[in-house]
Amino acid sequence: MHQKRSYAVVLVVSTLVGLLEVALTVVVVVLYVQTQPPPDRGPDWVEIGADLVGTVPLIGFISFLLSLVFVLPAVALADLLGRWLGRHAAWWSAPLIVAALLTPPVFGYAAYNDTQTRATLLFWVSATASLSLGALIALPRGERLLGRVALWGTAVVAGTGLFGGLGLAVGLLPAYEPPRIGPEAMTGTWVDHTGNTLVFTADGRVTASDVGGRSSHDYPGNPSPSCSGSGTWVYEGGRDVWAQKVRVDIPGCGWPAWGVDGTAREPRIHQHIGDPGSGERYKLRKASGGS
Repeated sequence: MHQKRSYAVVLVVSTLVGLLEVALTVVVVVLYVQTQPPPDRGPDWVEIGADLVGTVPLIGFISFLLSLVFVLPAVALADLLGRWLGRHAAWWSAPLIVAALLTPPVFGYAAYNDTQTRATLLFWVSATASLSLGALIALPRGERLLGRVALWGTAVVAGTGLFGGLGLAVGLLPAYEPPRIGPEAMTGTWVDHTGNTLVFTADGRVTASDVGGRSSHDYPGNPSPSCSGSGTWVYEGGRDVWAQKVRVDIPGCGWPAWGVDGTAREPRIHQHIGDPGSGERYKLRKASGGS
């Protein structure tokens, strides 16, 4: 005789699975960020962490609503099919039921807002997979189901973060490194986000056109005048790719050495700007076709 289904447990387990899925996604995103070039403004991980902790109640509420609207009916209908077709029917029917329940709201919203078909299908498949996981994990009947889900789910999230961090440390995951550009790659035109340029020539000369770390528009009340003129430049390889620098000496332009980031296909040079420790960078990218 089968143990009677507790649909309250189904709701709690499915809600917990939703929270764990979000936590796992955050861990994967953080690991992925470590493999990419740094943004113009470095992330404040303390602030991001505090924001994430603050949104846990909201995420939990949304997960509860989704479980109530989609997962709970899917489990109930899967139980019904299981009584008709055999208990194994619940396992294969639950994802199909979730997909069917999601179809009207997802595709109805997409049709009303004229959303692209590909984006709609990707969202529908992702939502179906996420909610189906909650339904399948909540299907077993047992008094200790919630405890097992909490224990193993937390282990998966923590293990992903731990092994991902170790993978970055030992090189199994491709942690980001700046490209080794060399003096030959420096020659040509480098441009900022507003079109101002530094032009490097192979004979060690450089010409700046309105290059500056800040503007009154981007940083109101804290502008830094742009710089124009001609001077010299030298590339310093350093002990590794992180230490390479480009020194630009133009009268009236009091710049420290420029750092290097970006990728081999899209190299960039940068200056740290803003308050100390802010992580903000003013970047120049190699113009397409520049040589």
